[in-house]
Amino acid sequence: MRIISGKYKGHPLIAFNADHIRPTTDRVKETLFNKLMFDIEGQCVVDLFAGTGNLGIEALSRGARNVVFVEKHPKSIEILRKNIEKLKIPANDYSVVCADVLSYLNSYQQEPFDIILADPPFTEKMAHKVMESASKSPAFGAQTLMTIESQRRERMDDLYGDIERYDHREFGDKILSFFAKKKDKLGHD
Repeated sequence: MRIISGKYKGHPLIAFNADHIRPTTDRVKETLFNKLMFDIEGQCVVDLFAGTGNLGIEALSRGARNVVFVEKHPKSIEILRKNIEKLKIPANDYSVVCADVLSYLNSYQQEPFDIILADPPFTEKMAHKVMESASKSPAFGAQTLMTIESQRRERMDDLYGDIERYDHREFGDKILSFFAKKKDKLGHD
């Protein structure tokens, strides 16, 4: 795993041995950030199921103003913190929240994020539950963009409340979906 572009470009993330982590491949990550290329600069991002920090660190590398890493697994948090330390990411650029993602979304009471990145564990097939929680959370605002990875065989709807899937890409058994608030016919929220 390495950082693909931006100020940390080419830097490898630390090697790890953890069965519970299945990191986003460079191919999927590149597609995701190519799609968000013009939306990331100066934005506040949350990396749900942060794992090693692969996606959130890529966002920081590409100019995100701040990233909140949400992860509950102690081994993942340890790896994430080592990656942050290795890259010498300034403390003002990130925060690490040790929490269950669904609980975090359900209890969130602050300003909406500009971008939500979610890579739920495939073994739990919970992408649909994550989207249900995100659609009801103040974390998802009128201008928020969200990406989520899921397995081909798990449930993923095109519409969650007023949030709709506006694009998706398939990579074998993995599907990368992009969501935003539904626009009316005149292009308004």
